[in-house]
Amino acid sequence: MTKDDLVTQQRVRMQAGRAEDGLGPTTDIGSRLRALYGAVQDEGVPDQLLDLLEKLDNAEQAQGSKQNSKGGE
Repeated sequence: MTKDDLVTQQRVRMQAGRAEDGLGPTTDIGSRLRALYGAVQDEGVPDQLLDLLEKLDNAEQAQGSKQNSKGGE
């Protein structure tokens, strides 16, 4: 038996093991995880977080303006 044959057999065994481990895409766990992920995606971004992101953007722009004005002197 060649090395390639052994590698092929190992891959087949690993793939078969994955199919039998109960974590395939059609299992109950997979379905629940997809539903949970979908629910999280549908949630809106809290207003407080949006306000913080806006403040951060403003601070970064102000910092960039200060650096540009110093560089032009």
